[in-house]
Amino acid sequence: MDLVTKTNSLVQASYKLDLFEQRLVLLAIVEAREEKTLITPETIVKIDVKRYAERFNLDLKNTYTPLKNAVKSLFNRQFTFMGFEPLDDVPIIFTSRWVSKIGYRDGAVYLQFAPDIIPLITRLESEFTKYDLEKVSKMTSIYAVRIYEMCSQWKDVGKFHITLSDLRFFLDLAPNELTRIDNLRRKVIDVAVTQINEFTELNLKYDQAKDGKRIIGFDFKFSIKKQKKIEKTQRDKNTGDMFVELSDAQRSMFGAKLARDPRVQSEYAQKLPSENYEVFGKALADMLLEEKHFKTFYPLLIEHGYEPPKRPN
Repeated sequence: MDLVTKTNSLVQASYKLDLFEQRLVLLAIVEAREEKTLITPETIVKIDVKRYAERFNLDLKNTYTPLKNAVKSLFNRQFTFMGFEPLDDVPIIFTSRWVSKIGYRDGAVYLQFAPDIIPLITRLESEFTKYDLEKVSKMTSIYAVRIYEMCSQWKDVGKFHITLSDLRFFLDLAPNELTRIDNLRRKVIDVAVTQINEFTELNLKYDQAKDGKRIIGFDFKFSIKKQKKIEKTQRDKNTGDMFVELSDAQRSMFGAKLARDPRVQSEYAQKLPSENYEVFGKALADMLLEEKHFKTFYPLLIEHGYEPPKRPN
């Protein structure tokens, strides 16, 4: 069956949560992962107030009431996303809720994610590691967290373009809110870029995209900060820290195999050219030229028949 995902088409949602709500959602995702719980419409996630306070460096006694209020307000929050009817390319704008059930008691709050939000938070689960959450926890701008999420979706590409209207949609800005570009840049984008550069692993910058003199969008570019050199490392045979330059025939073969792997489709089909398996496989084959992508795909390459060269004794 041919892939039907269009090139670089991402399912994006429009939402704006306050800082307590944003942190609550991210921590719930991390808690579920650390408990090795698959998030389903039936999953109830427990958040200890003490855990919340410690993770976000808050005073415990001043966390109980705001967290209880956050889970209550999250119950009434909505988000907007785009969907399509089967066999129909005409987009439909849907509105849904974040959670379908909440609860609270002294020392803990509980939430059950609504079915429509689960694909989005599952996506975030694969992007936000424990290390990343520590960086996000230091942010004070709700827009910094949101733009960081956008960057995470394009981490393998290192850049993305977003129109002005799409940016306003994704950040859930009202029609009369921050209508002047200079205010939007100063209060939203510049603050977000500063906090992302300060607290996360990304070096982010942006340029305005213009049509003549009119600003029509923004081009974001980012790179991963260089980490301090580790004095002594051990080779992990499961992740393949030894880069091997594959032949063109090998890359073509494994690119085709990876293109048919559902795990790869879920992660990369919306980032790369993917009109069909052939196009998608070629894009993946090109990625295997780079060491970082080779290491990322290494466990899957082994599953699909790759045999690493024997190391000399």
